[in-house]
Amino acid sequence: KELVARAIHALSPRASQRLVAINCAAFPETLLESELFGYEKGAFTGADRTKQGRFELAEGGTLFLDEIGEMPLTMQVKLLRVLEERKIQRLGAVEEIPLDIRLIAATNRDLEAMVKAGEFREDLYYRLNVIRIHVPPLKERSADILLLAQKFLQRFAQKLGKTVDGLDPQAAALLSGYSWPGNVRELENVIERAVVLAKSNVITPQELPGLAPSGEPTAVGAVRTLAEVEKEAIHNCLLQMNWNLTASAEKLGIHRNTLRAKIKEYCLQPPS
Repeated sequence: KELVARAIHALSPRASQRLVAINCAAFPETLLESELFGYEKGAFTGADRTKQGRFELAEGGTLFLDEIGEMPLTMQVKLLRVLEERKIQRLGAVEEIPLDIRLIAATNRDLEAMVKAGEFREDLYYRLNVIRIHVPPLKERSADILLLAQKFLQRFAQKLGKTVDGLDPQAAALLSGYSWPGNVRELENVIERAVVLAKSNVITPQELPGLAPSGEPTAVGAVRTLAEVEKEAIHNCLLQMNWNLTASAEKLGIHRNTLRAKIKEYCLQPPS
């Protein structure tokens, strides 16, 4: 979804300005408000300096709100006010700040059903639903898999200072044949890990252990600790659920607050 948002931004008159992204599911309500609106020095305990929020950082450009369906109802009211008045107010501030941004919102949930269930504001839904773009899951866009993989490979090779510039045929076949339940984010994560593990200038099946067909050996190595196994399981689940904390906690069979604690403990973050 973020790739689509970035493409829209890059082809718009706002392309020279920032695209600022935030995953609404990755923050509890109080932190989400301060992340979006910013705050003044002294607004709350620990606010030892003034901080701009994502709205301000996106001024003149585009703000991408991922997983908008996870935004609490109280925050939905505040977002609706911003859309109607084109102004924001930092936490602890008196003055309002004029705002000129393009807003793009995305979700993997059925917002119409949420509106009927009273879980999403109807007025906000119609405010956001001006131009609607359906992005099929990656498994339905098989032609895109290797193109995206190559793009991510180049990015991470440059970032990590490694000379990795391609995929061998078997690795390409593994990528093309995988169902990608976590969509583009999962692919991005897999390629990043593969570049880290790469021992030559091409990615081989050895660097793609999680994609090996059932029954085949993946990688030989030392026995991992329980913490390592738990961290990977939580990370993979979050990717599969597009960082939807409610759905991830349900799939993992733990409380949402426990999941938040584990995310903090293992320093997990949504893909940038």
